Amino acid sequence: MTGSRVLSFGHHQPLKVVTNDDLALMVDTSDEWIQSRVGIKTRHLATESESVQDMAAKAAENALARAGLTGAEIDQVVVATCTAVDRSPNMAARVAAAVGAGSPAAIDVNTACSGFPHALALADQCIRGGSATKALVIGVEKLSDFADWNDRSTCVLVGDGAGAAVVVASDEPEISPVTWGSVPTMGHTVRIEAPSLTFAQEGQAVYRWATTALPQLAVQACNKAGITPEDLGAVVLHQANLRIIEPLARKIGAVNAVVARDVVESGNTSAASIPLALSKLIERGEVKSGSPVLLFGFGGGLSYAGLVIRCP
Repeated sequence: MTGSRVLSFGHHQPLKVVTNDDLALMVDTSDEWIQSRVGIKTRHLATESESVQDMAAKAAENALARAGLTGAEIDQVVVATCTAVDRSPNMAARVAAAVGAGSPAAIDVNTACSGFPHALALADQCIRGGSATKALVIGVEKLSDFADWNDRSTCVLVGDGAGAAVVVASDEPEISPVTWGSVPTMGHTVRIEAPSLTFAQEGQAVYRWATTALPQLAVQACNKAGITPEDLGAVVLHQANLRIIEPLARKIGAVNAVVARDVVESGNTSAASIPLALSKLIERGEVKSGSPVLLFGFGGGLSYAGLVIRCP
């Protein structure tokens, strides 16, 4: 085998939906204020009894069922998250146990909002290199555990959920080489740090970076896949802000692409946002099987990663 491909996607979100009007009862905000700035209308929040592991396992089981595989057939589990509470065992090991995987390599990736494309690139490279044959790649977050519910600039953003993909070896590569990197001098702009351990960000700095640097990086990712933005069937960015997502597709010339806008109903789910959004697009039949899809994440670190896959 000379490449890898995504066989299926799956996702899970908590049942509890919180509207902007609900948040207006907690902090000084309004539906108009939130929508005008970030485009969010609702978000799903986990209950106290719903853990990161629970959401990740449910998304993984959904992806496995769609792939027609069992957990026992998986030999690598890669979980992208920045909201796992425990240091050890890692989340990948816990998810592996939950889905019945035998003895997989179990790896956590913490690059926050760009976690899923980082994790997907890692699985792709391991399969290409012969270190794995069937991988489970998951993005999952319970950001509500780390939200400052008195800070209207950040608490209105967060959502909880998980998205997963099954990646297998293939004769032809259907996952492009990754375009990834970081801006270490901007690492402080998105953070969950001691002693408060609450989510904080410098939104304007991230917005300026994303709207100026991201278009060129997105085109680079397309070039590595041997396509132009006009060839894209879908664009799935990290679902941080609708005011970043919509202009980017226009700037790079992705004129034929479906643009994921899951941020409107799910909020910012960090590492979960890309697989969650794409899984929903596929479930609704909005992206054709085989069409090229740009995945690009950015945020905490400040880290970024982007690649093009063929839609399963």
